[in-house]
Amino acid sequence: IEENVQIAAGCVIGENCRVQRGSRLFANVTLYHNVKVGQRAIIHSGSVIGSDGFGFAPQENGAYKKIPQTGKVVLGENVDVGANSTIDKATLGVTYIGDGVKLDNQIQIAHNVEIGSNTVIAGQTGIAGSAKIGKNCVIGGQVGIVGHISIGDNVKIQGQSGIISDVENNAVIQGTPA
Repeated sequence: IEENVQIAAGCVIGENCRVQRGSRLFANVTLYHNVKVGQRAIIHSGSVIGSDGFGFAPQENGAYKKIPQTGKVVLGENVDVGANSTIDKATLGVTYIGDGVKLDNQIQIAHNVEIGSNTVIAGQTGIAGSAKIGKNCVIGGQVGIVGHISIGDNVKIQGQSGIISDVENNAVIQGTPA
């Protein structure tokens, strides 16, 4: 924990975490192990950073076996995470939230997602595993983004859109599917 960090009541900070200077964790924030929070980040109440991703392998008997989630989460500088949002750690490697990213309340970011700098995302958006989102994007509320796709830089996505394939730089899209 570096200088000028504010940690409110009820926060939990796991092993091997780093919270850089000037950051603020509001009440009841949970940082699982292996989470790095960049300088001047703000994480609002009830958010969970670094929980396991949704990784299960189907078995021959119809059951599912949990896949170990051994990665980490890195939040850049000046990141703002809204209340009750979740950011899952990577299965392997890093779930990465770039500098200046602003996340509204109740957002789900799955394992191994990468979000470029200065992207803003409105509430109730869900981003599935291993999706890559470029820098300077504007994503409306209640957007669903499937896993393993790439969204370019400077993309604008209207609220309640469903993104099911790659999106090129500078696109403006809407619809379900978009």
